[in-house]
Amino acid sequence: MRLHPLSIAFILGLAVSPAAAADLEIVVGALVSSQGDVHVALYDTPDTFPDSDGMITKLEVPIEGGGARAVFTNLAPGPYAIAVYHDENSNDEFDQGFLGIPLEDYAFSNGAKAFLGPPSFAEAAITVPAEGRRIEIPMND
Repeated sequence: MRLHPLSIAFILGLAVSPAAAADLEIVVGALVSSQGDVHVALYDTPDTFPDSDGMITKLEVPIEGGGARAVFTNLAPGPYAIAVYHDENSNDEFDQGFLGIPLEDYAFSNGAKAFLGPPSFAEAAITVPAEGRRIEIPMND
């Protein structure tokens, strides 16, 4: 059986076409004030979550109407975890007091809670499908 050159080009094009890229929209709510901004960090591996050196990307977004909205684009479908904090004093740091007790509000995806340390990647993991996803993360008090 002989294939037409255009058929071969089409088949090869399918083989090398890029993987689907998805968008992840994150809406952060329940902020205690409209001061400062919100930092949203995205992770794709358990080994680095939620270390600041291990995020694959981050966004700093303004507060509008008592909340904040961040959109990560062109993500490969799969599992991700998100860490968020409200940088109320705009110093670009997650302020902590004695023994590492947080001085600024924070939250994690999937409603994961911190207890004597941050949650695991598995607790915070959400799946981003090829068509994208929107999640809401209420800020912890």
